[in-house]
Amino acid sequence: MKTFRIFCTMLVCLLWVAPVFSQGQSTKSMQLVRDAAKSNKKALVAVNLKLTETEEKGFWSLYDSFQGELDKINERLGNLIMDYARDFNANSLSDAKAKQIMKDYLASEEDIIKLKKSYLSKFGSVIPGKKVMTYYQLENKIQAVIRFDLAEVIPLAQQ
Repeated sequence: MKTFRIFCTMLVCLLWVAPVFSQGQSTKSMQLVRDAAKSNKKALVAVNLKLTETEEKGFWSLYDSFQGELDKINERLGNLIMDYARDFNANSLSDAKAKQIMKDYLASEEDIIKLKKSYLSKFGSVIPGKKVMTYYQLENKIQAVIRFDLAEVIPLAQQ
């Protein structure tokens, strides 16, 4: 479990937090870092699912599609964090802006649930139900660790 936590912490740093601090780095080098993190996540999923050769054929293309859609939602969430950080640092977060950030955040959360629901039967058509459950549990655990780590560094809104 400690290895899992370390992996997730690295993932959050590489996918969401690192771009904030890497304004001077080239886009190409940041893309290489993101690709490495995604590759490590894929390896973690592979180790835990123990797919058969037949299951692999159907699963990985769905996985890539799911991750692509999830990345778009996570990018929106990352942009919300950046917006909040800018307003927080400038001490200019208005009530209206706070409400909009919350609306956008909740819309992203809804989109994640919709995405998971839409892929449930797709994954179920290529791997057994227990493996689908294991995969969703892995996704949830990774997200929980990432959110925990983000919660440590994102300050509460000033009233």
